[in-house]
Amino acid sequence: MVGARSMTSSTTEGLSIERFIKSRAYGMGFDLVGITRLGPAETSDRFEEWLGRGFSGEMKYLDRGAGKRRDTRTPFPPAASAIVVGLDYGGKSPSGPVARYARGDDYHDVMTERLDELHRLIETELGHEISGKSYVDTGPILERDLARKAGLGWFGKNTNLINPEIGSFFFIASLVLDLELEPDTPFEHDRCGTCSRCIEACPTGAIVDERVIDATRCIAYLTIELRSAIPEDLRAPIGDLIYGCDICQDVCPWNVSFARELSEDAFQPRKFVAGRDARELARDLLALDQPAFSEKFRGSPMKRAKLSGLKRNAAVALGNVGDASDISALKGAKQDQEPLVREHAAWALDQIRRRTS
Repeated sequence: MVGARSMTSSTTEGLSIERFIKSRAYGMGFDLVGITRLGPAETSDRFEEWLGRGFSGEMKYLDRGAGKRRDTRTPFPPAASAIVVGLDYGGKSPSGPVARYARGDDYHDVMTERLDELHRLIETELGHEISGKSYVDTGPILERDLARKAGLGWFGKNTNLINPEIGSFFFIASLVLDLELEPDTPFEHDRCGTCSRCIEACPTGAIVDERVIDATRCIAYLTIELRSAIPEDLRAPIGDLIYGCDICQDVCPWNVSFARELSEDAFQPRKFVAGRDARELARDLLALDQPAFSEKFRGSPMKRAKLSGLKRNAAVALGNVGDASDISALKGAKQDQEPLVREHAAWALDQIRRRTS
């Protein structure tokens, strides 16, 4: 196919194709929907500078896809437009040892399935096949660029996209299509003003400048992406967090005022993590074997840390908030087959003994 298809006529329901798309997307449960044209990524230079400063840590896959991120047409060349969606995951839910986004089903699966269905609905409505692809945080696309261009929000000082109506507790994904669609007006305003609460609240000092995060200090990176030992000077600041971190979002005034209750069934907390405090969850994680882990976390984003990573994190949490009653669980972890787990369990035992001696 040469060039993108141009569609400006009404659909069978009398709607423009853009209104049809948004109507169907909202009907699927998406909370935000915008449309933009594909092209040069506005923040690609800053992204490559960020990589050059070593802020990506062990996430080497980001370096591999850096070139493709310069232009959002590159990953899927036939495409001309992007439908960008946001799906809220319940910022008003109580904080806890597991970040809110990871307590239920994997958002990659949930959003990909819905975007693929939206793609099929558009094809059915227009009466022909349309080349396209769904991207949910997995392809070499700077998705925040697309989201801002599609009018969904601005970049907060903690680097999250913030929407003035729902805050920042939402996932971003996009459906790119070989279709010329009328774009929405980009979001041009920075509404953070002089606020710096997210910067000041970060326990590890990961927000090193406005809209610049050193991932190697970020608790989300340390508990999810990092495969090696957590640096000792960053273990205590992690506190009782076991998987991910919501602190910079919790303190944001836009979330304080506009975060929503969790309404998406797919993101309801699984029984293993629902309502658990850090110590209880940590002890149970340390007791898991691989088959039990695979069974309990099937379809969960928490699988990304792997069992050894979750046990490492659990040991650190107990080292920070545990007491003498947690020593038995940590002694068991000192015999774990993974050296990573044994090391952090030994550190945690030392921390508890210092506090209780």
